Amino acid sequence: MLALTLTADLTGVTDLLPVDTKENPYFYTFKVQCTSCRETHPNWRESSASIRNAPSPYVQSSPPERQKIVEFDCRGLEFTEFKGDGEWMAKGLESPTKFSDIDLQEGEWFDYDEKASEEVSIKDLKWEIRRA
Repeated sequence: MLALTLTADLTGVTDLLPVDTKENPYFYTFKVQCTSCRETHPNWRESSASIRNAPSPYVQSSPPERQKIVEFDCRGLEFTEFKGDGEWMAKGLESPTKFSDIDLQEGEWFDYDEKASEEVSIKDLKWEIRRA
């Protein structure tokens, strides 16, 4: 059993989650290592490992703390690195604003919360794959 964890600096937003619905599923993308030959495949791959639970939201904390996002049941393979592509969402920390279409591929995201009259951001992302 493996868990994908995240440590990130969230300013003005909380409850960061991948957008994962029946209409718009989130595809987790990992580098994969075979547990038999220990070969790490050179290309990013989508895996069919089983997701144990629905993703947990990453809650804003100061200082940033590592939090488990999702657990996977992997057989015959291990994930070695996560690529945070795809669509993410969050909500305002001090307002009811909902942010969607968050793109984390560059490792940071910036926007403006008009209801709270402040800049919001997600930065210093650190993804880890750990034994659950």
